[in-house]
Amino acid sequence: MQPKKLFFALAIWLAAPAFAAASESGETNPRIEEVLVVGHPLSAEGLVQPHAVLAGKQLERRAIDTIGETVAGETGIHNGSFGVAVGRPVIHGLAGPRVRMLEDRIDTLDVSVTSGDHAVTVDPLVAERVEILKGSATLLYGSGAIGGVVDTHTGRIPHQVPDRITGKLHALGGDNGDGKNGSFRVDGGFGNFAWHFDGFARERDDYDIPGYAESSRLMAMEALEGHDDHDHDEDEHHDEDEHHDEDEHHDEDEHHDDHGDEEEEHAHGTVPGSGMESYGGAAGFSFVGERGFFGVSVSQLESEYGIPGHSHAHEDEHGHDDDEHHDEDEHHDEDEHHDEDEHGEEGDHQDEHGDEDLPLSDMKQTRIDVEAALNEPLPGFTSANLRLGINDYEHTEGDATHGTTFSNEAWEARLELSHRDWAGWNGAFGVQYGDREFSAIGEEAFTPPVDTRSFGVFWVGERSFSGFQLEAGARYDRVKHKLLRGVSPSRSPAEGSPTAGGSDSFDGLSASLGAIVPMGDIFQARLLADYSTRAPAGDELYADGPHPATSSFEFGDPNLEEEKAINLSAILDAQGDRWSLHGCLYLTEFSDFIYQQATGEEMRGLTVLLFSQADATFVGLDLEGTATVASWEGGKLNLSAFYDTVSAELDISGNDNLPRIPPERAGLGMDLSWGGFDASIDYVRAFKQNDTADFELATDAYDDLRAYVGWAGEWGNTSFTVFLQGRNLTDDEQRLHTSIVKDLVPQPGRTIEGGVRISF
Repeated sequence: MQPKKLFFALAIWLAAPAFAAASESGETNPRIEEVLVVGHPLSAEGLVQPHAVLAGKQLERRAIDTIGETVAGETGIHNGSFGVAVGRPVIHGLAGPRVRMLEDRIDTLDVSVTSGDHAVTVDPLVAERVEILKGSATLLYGSGAIGGVVDTHTGRIPHQVPDRITGKLHALGGDNGDGKNGSFRVDGGFGNFAWHFDGFARERDDYDIPGYAESSRLMAMEALEGHDDHDHDEDEHHDEDEHHDEDEHHDEDEHHDDHGDEEEEHAHGTVPGSGMESYGGAAGFSFVGERGFFGVSVSQLESEYGIPGHSHAHEDEHGHDDDEHHDEDEHHDEDEHHDEDEHGEEGDHQDEHGDEDLPLSDMKQTRIDVEAALNEPLPGFTSANLRLGINDYEHTEGDATHGTTFSNEAWEARLELSHRDWAGWNGAFGVQYGDREFSAIGEEAFTPPVDTRSFGVFWVGERSFSGFQLEAGARYDRVKHKLLRGVSPSRSPAEGSPTAGGSDSFDGLSASLGAIVPMGDIFQARLLADYSTRAPAGDELYADGPHPATSSFEFGDPNLEEEKAINLSAILDAQGDRWSLHGCLYLTEFSDFIYQQATGEEMRGLTVLLFSQADATFVGLDLEGTATVASWEGGKLNLSAFYDTVSAELDISGNDNLPRIPPERAGLGMDLSWGGFDASIDYVRAFKQNDTADFELATDAYDDLRAYVGWAGEWGNTSFTVFLQGRNLTDDEQRLHTSIVKDLVPQPGRTIEGGVRISF
């Protein structure tokens, strides 16, 4: 972290309370406000772990196309986007299988962890609230949560019978890509029965950007490589015969023409293949009694979206190899058929800006959820909660001639038993079991089919002492992967490649100890130390094939061991009557950290990536503050500021940077409310990220300016809000360093949207 940036951030953070205090009137005796995380059994008395909750108006304003983009405004959280249709959260620099995506405390059971182009099957528009646990949450949710949890609560299984029928409607339209989306939910009941219905639909054409789809760094690199290749070909094929001068002149002209065509083919102003169409809905029913409830919901999601930046280089391998051996005269004669022989559909769809043959992902999911709760189930226990999720997921990605089908039949169950005071400790026992049958069939099946079973048992508890509160917990996990189709040793560099029917089992222990220490009426300190383990995911072990969506040829390593981490977090909260502050400093030491290493080699025209292990260190800082700087009858003006940064290094010789680590950010915001009128403006500066891994390009700094204006009114029992909002109002070229396609797919340019929300 640069000292100048750190000084700037600390100055904002430390100046906020003084600025706010100057505007306070009268003496106060406030208490630190606790944010209730309903998915955590210890949250009612405060929670040591860094966390955040999006609900109510804040969630309504933030909810957007993906859950990754929805939560990316929180400190320490970024979006690992793949265009606007796909976005998975990155928490404190950790992503992929280290961040568990949940729907009502059960895994989403999709395949988003296997690739950056696979969408999360959670739609923010139907969410009641989104809860985020920053840092290891392995105690509650298993080894996959070593980096954090994002839990979307939908309310699809009612817990109570409402007094009357209630509902919400939401409709929005935007100019960029002609985006449209809408959603509804209705809840009601009679007697002991409660019911729920919801649905959503959204569509968007290819979205607009302020410049080229490819980054200037990538285009410069491609131009340099093309120039080097041309020079090499000239030397190799230089002739001594009478046609030497004529052929050399022909080569120069051909190079000129190819370079010109390449310039013309670079997409500008629009990202080809970035459109999307998605819709879904759910129905839920519950029986509610005096001591608990039992409910079931069925939901379905269908989505079709483009895969921008997709590479088909591997499809041309054989044709390309043949062409390399053509002599110059043959090449000259067949020059007019160059696109058909060497590039196939790729040349066609590039010329048409990707509207015809760019690949699509066609996703379908049907999910059944069951929940049962019982008060006073056994002597010594206050409550029991059982959750079960059953999922049938499939998506096919490819173009008109090439396709790969990914399927995931999975289920997960968890039982929590909250107990009374035992030796001064209140807490909960839990057991969790999951089964996942994953397969990928087709030309781009980069990982073989794997059956994964997981089992975990845990306890978390808290105890109050004079002057402080302790939290503690422990968990045991067992994960078993069974390979249903062998990995070919001839294609994988890993020794001892497994064969069909083989299996790998991993056992892991996790534990934590934390303390909440009040320091007067204003300040509160939280200290947390935890040890966690993570079993390697199936693709990390067995990947062995082309993955054109990420322009890579991936190789797993069946010899990977469990990933282990020791985390230390120090948190300081402060709250006055008109201001609040939050700061979190964290250090995570990984042993056998699993990461993808670029080798610099290519296979079938794709970059070779190897899953490897090494020790790693993550250090980060989150700061945020808010202040009410003015208030009057019926209105107030709030200011806010935040800063976050994370540094990640491998314990290896040479370049020790990890890929796709988010850059530093700083932001300022203003929020005005006055009667039924609400307005806000938020500015974020994402700094340049040049701490890059081998063969990774840096990303430039960018600005993100957003604004919102809304007016709310009532008509009988119906309330409504009409709003107008804008994103990326400066029309900056925004490339997220957390995105695997950042040099091919920037974020949308200036976007203006308007809509209405109705509640009854």
